Amino acid sequence: MDTWKPSVTVAAVIERDGRFLLVEEVADGHPVYNQPAGHWEPGETLVEACAREAVEETAHAFLPLHLTGIYRWQHAPTGTSFLRFAFCGEVGAADSRRALDAEILRAVWLAPEEIRELLPRHRSPLVMRCIEDYLAGRRFPLDLITHLA
Repeated sequence: MDTWKPSVTVAAVIERDGRFLLVEEVADGHPVYNQPAGHWEPGETLVEACAREAVEETAHAFLPLHLTGIYRWQHAPTGTSFLRFAFCGEVGAADSRRALDAEILRAVWLAPEEIRELLPRHRSPLVMRCIEDYLAGRRFPLDLITHLA
């Protein structure tokens, strides 16, 4: 019997002055747009993973304050299922000395209408959905998530 193992990821929904911080990255050989996001690693809490991914991909310190949503999505070409925990919170200034992860082409601030125009180049439908949920005011307390030793 096959064991189903979804890939658990975290994403940072970062907004400042009506613009969202996205990354342009290479996926499947093509440039795409995504929230700063990545895989949950052993030994981390989900909040720690989100803060780590945000700084690695954007050079901005990020403090998750709320859970925006939990999403399941299946990448049709591979059949891989993703379970995404998206967080919103406070962002700091960029550290100009910090290099971005190798697959990141750039970090860019975009208005919601600009992000919608780029819809065909989103890494997944999760990108716009997370922003829409954020704009709708979806904020859940971080204590909704419990990590037991």
